[in-house]
Amino acid sequence: MEGSKHFSDNQFTLKEVFQNLGEWFVFFLSKWKTLVFAGVIGVGLGALVSVLKKPVFHAETSFVLEEGDGAGIGQMSGLASLVGVNLGSLGSTSGLFQGDNIMELYRSDRMIGETLLSPFGDNQLLIDRFVEFEKLDEKWASKVDFSALDFTVPRESFTVTQDSVVKEVAKLIRERQLSVAKPDRKLSIIQVSISSKDELFAKAFNETLVEKVNSFYFETKTKKTGENVAILQTQADSVRAILDESIGAFASATDRVPNANPLLTSATVETRKRQIDVQATGAVYQEIVKNLEIAKVNHRNNSPLIQIIDSPRLPLKRSEIRLVKGMVLGAVITGLLVLFGLYFRRLYQKHVQES
Repeated sequence: MEGSKHFSDNQFTLKEVFQNLGEWFVFFLSKWKTLVFAGVIGVGLGALVSVLKKPVFHAETSFVLEEGDGAGIGQMSGLASLVGVNLGSLGSTSGLFQGDNIMELYRSDRMIGETLLSPFGDNQLLIDRFVEFEKLDEKWASKVDFSALDFTVPRESFTVTQDSVVKEVAKLIRERQLSVAKPDRKLSIIQVSISSKDELFAKAFNETLVEKVNSFYFETKTKKTGENVAILQTQADSVRAILDESIGAFASATDRVPNANPLLTSATVETRKRQIDVQATGAVYQEIVKNLEIAKVNHRNNSPLIQIIDSPRLPLKRSEIRLVKGMVLGAVITGLLVLFGLYFRRLYQKHVQES
């Protein structure tokens, strides 16, 4: 049909595409001096960054966490109920700190704060070391006078400024340097990593944080069952002392009437009273000891297993921008920026200024 078109006006052919690409190639080739100059500048900037940027050291600790076995005490509870022993009162912490809660402990202000206030070397704290190599005394000079702050005093004696500094430093570490994760969600292995410009600080902070968090977790996980064991042990000791007294009193009453006349029962009343006291106290003591032994088993079952797999050792793993890599990256990044700048500038001149 005459006058018909296979393509609309806003479509283009493959030939036009190659012509357009050729024009752009010729244009960029004409700007080779600018591109070379940008590459040289990029090489210089990359080399400068690689020299000035300090390496970052990574201290990593991995450990396996196995929660206490609550199934064992559940089965024991069923067996104990057959003989009239109620294990519900012995306490169970099966709902406490389950799953990934220990990972949140590592990110808490309390744990990071206590770690920062731990000793580093002979006469320095970790927070003092952090302030020193991060130069916070210069960065925060307008707000905080670090020369007047003494972090060695008890935490209860801290001023508002001291508490604020500890909190802000903990926030910096949590957001920029601390990493707590599970390499595999199916496993019970947890990895704690600290990244810092100071190698010794990274190692010391990582080790101290892991020690404090794991100790706090273990103590809290077993606190309730431990208190139950202590209470039952105190009760058992008290009842045993009463039982010993009752046995002595029974023996003394028997000695006072060694050959009682069977026709005169009043002479044996005191002896029978003491005998009943011994029997009653003995029954109570037996029940308490039974509950005590079950509580000890429950306490052991609820104790988590925390086993360190890998701990940080010097020299630590480090990440840095090496000189050659920095020069190449600098040249590539600067060249691409100039390339895009030339591209958009030509589009502007071609479509805006000519219209």
